[in-house]
Amino acid sequence: MNTFLAGISTLSLARWQFAITTIFHFLFVPLTIGLGLLVAILQTAFYRTGDLAYDRMTKFFGKLFLVNFAIGVVTGIVQEFQFGMDWSRYSTFVGNIFGAPLAIEGLLAFFMESTFLGIWIFGRGRVSKRVHLASIWMASLGTILSAAFIIAANSWMQHPVGYAIDHATGQAVMTNFWAVMTNSTFIAAYGHVLAAAFLTGAVFMLGIAAYHLRKGHDLVGFGKAARVAMVVTVIMAIFTMFLGDNQAKEMEVQQPMKMAAAEALYNTQSGASFSLLTIGNLKDNAVFQVRVPHILSVLATNTWDGKVKGINQLQKEATAKYGAGSYVPVIWLCYWSFRIMVGLGFLLFILGGVALWLIRKRRLEQSARFLRFATWMIAAPFLANTFGWIFTEVGRQPWVVYGLLSTSKAVTLISPGYVATSLIGFTAIYTLLAIIEIGLMIRIAKVPPAIETPAEAERVPELIY
Repeated sequence: MNTFLAGISTLSLARWQFAITTIFHFLFVPLTIGLGLLVAILQTAFYRTGDLAYDRMTKFFGKLFLVNFAIGVVTGIVQEFQFGMDWSRYSTFVGNIFGAPLAIEGLLAFFMESTFLGIWIFGRGRVSKRVHLASIWMASLGTILSAAFIIAANSWMQHPVGYAIDHATGQAVMTNFWAVMTNSTFIAAYGHVLAAAFLTGAVFMLGIAAYHLRKGHDLVGFGKAARVAMVVTVIMAIFTMFLGDNQAKEMEVQQPMKMAAAEALYNTQSGASFSLLTIGNLKDNAVFQVRVPHILSVLATNTWDGKVKGINQLQKEATAKYGAGSYVPVIWLCYWSFRIMVGLGFLLFILGGVALWLIRKRRLEQSARFLRFATWMIAAPFLANTFGWIFTEVGRQPWVVYGLLSTSKAVTLISPGYVATSLIGFTAIYTLLAIIEIGLMIRIAKVPPAIETPAEAERVPELIY
């Protein structure tokens, strides 16, 4: 083990462990939030109309929601343990602040989710239909609140507010909880995360409904689910892009280096263009580029000729303020993760728009090519969420708390061997959980619900290829 770890630092291993566990956990969070809301919408439609097709879809997607919720809880627990294991100096420095929203999330939001999910799971036929419907809405609200406290904690790391440094202990101490919960970074990020989560749930539902429509399973039920998902997809794709634009403007003010890294903009420019694609060296040897004039300035400053600071100038400013060192994140990772996130967002908007057009033309169920494409697009929001999270965290480097605590000073002072052992263990466990999760989800998703009313069973129309 020591020979294998020669030259590998505790910091590098801790970063890899945090990245693997966080990215894996974040695969489940948006789907839980999104599916929770969509299942509540389907059950509300059943409650209001009495249409059994909505009831079938509620039960069908409710099972997928519960499986995803369960795995998400298991993987989320590891996140909090990591702070004490690998990042104890970080925990010591910010524990007085970071611990508050995490504790509230656990005591309020998580118990709220669990309690009302219990009522929803075991209360069918035992409580009134109104109470049963209210339970899924409250469970959905719990997932939304849970995200709020987690994003608030992360936003404080991005833009620390409402704190003071206790010079006797060297710790950051919260002085204004309200300032933490109304942090401008939190407000911008939270809306974007929620919209992306609802979009994830909608595309997931649309893709699965498309699979069954293509197979000719329960055309009435999955047709209704597809229509609900399509509407949410279009609306939330627009909201995600709009709120992402707002977040970019906040980022230019609070973390200009992250914006410069996203564009690989090395020198300050007015009326800066936006790079759609670059092939070759991002710094000075691009073989091929596609650029849109002035768009970066519009994104960053909301003005046509706004000034966007470059990496070289920002590095000089950071050195003068914080001392010697590199304050530049990994440029290529920021550049490409940002573009993958944005590109997939536009693609999902197109997906919803095409679905809307097909529904208006009454051709959704017969369009085999679109239905196949929609099924494959299930992966798109998960990739977009992942690369968006990578961009958010990598772009903040070298800071773990922006401007206050560098990542290198936050790691626990332990042997690399200990971190390597836990890294291997967590990776193995998470791989096993991934196999179980994916296997269960596919198995459940592929089996259509039984149609209770014979009149609803329709033969599949001839598919249009």
